[in-house]
Amino acid sequence: MVYNCIKWIQDGLYPARCLLCGAEGADGFDLCQACRQELPHNHNACPRCALPLPAGAPATQRCGACRQHPPAFDRCLTPLLYQPPLDLLVGGLKFHGKLGYGRLLSRLMADYLERMLADDVPELIIPIPLHPTRLRSRGYNQALELARPLERRLGIPVTPFSCRRHKNTAPQVDQALEGRHSNISGAFQITGKIQARHVALVDDVVTTGSTVAELARTLKRAGVKRVDVWAAARTPSSTPSQSGAKRISDTG
Repeated sequence: MVYNCIKWIQDGLYPARCLLCGAEGADGFDLCQACRQELPHNHNACPRCALPLPAGAPATQRCGACRQHPPAFDRCLTPLLYQPPLDLLVGGLKFHGKLGYGRLLSRLMADYLERMLADDVPELIIPIPLHPTRLRSRGYNQALELARPLERRLGIPVTPFSCRRHKNTAPQVDQALEGRHSNISGAFQITGKIQARHVALVDDVVTTGSTVAELARTLKRAGVKRVDVWAAARTPSSTPSQSGAKRISDTG
């Protein structure tokens, strides 16, 4: 109720403008109706890793990779595909300090999550941590920028310091598929007891899922029973090379 009232006042005082084309936003959104309709939605996805599946595949059907080698996380929810114009929004947030892009992406995530979660709601949100060296260089953690609005909207507390990235890994985008797993192995540590059975990890993009899977394994070794993954976008393929969008790593 309070969130809706504040949003209504803000929308009246400061009408939203589309972050992609500059036109007037629709329904208080930072996107116009035309640009919003052009967003590449992840409609038909694997219920475990959110990899897009062929049209007509049953909603409960898992992709071949998840059937053969289930990931350490239990569920991945991503409303959008990492295709244009999502590469502009994600890249602007991640590399150019455009924090407004993060607020827009987080709102798109929240709209989707409210429809998908039902009663299966995590107790904590954990943004994927950056190594201190990269955090100092960038000045902010893009995953935390996505997580904070989700905390306010969904009423789930964010715990940004419950784990740390103590291994300064090479950027995942530069790694071949097999190298991503070894590159991220052992990268995370738990910094204290996590008082939750079910948590959600938040990141900007899931590509191979190596980063979120590694943190999920670390959390489960610490006693967490269920780990979900929430991201703004999923690449249309589980391979690092993508067509039609700027290459970007899972995180970092």
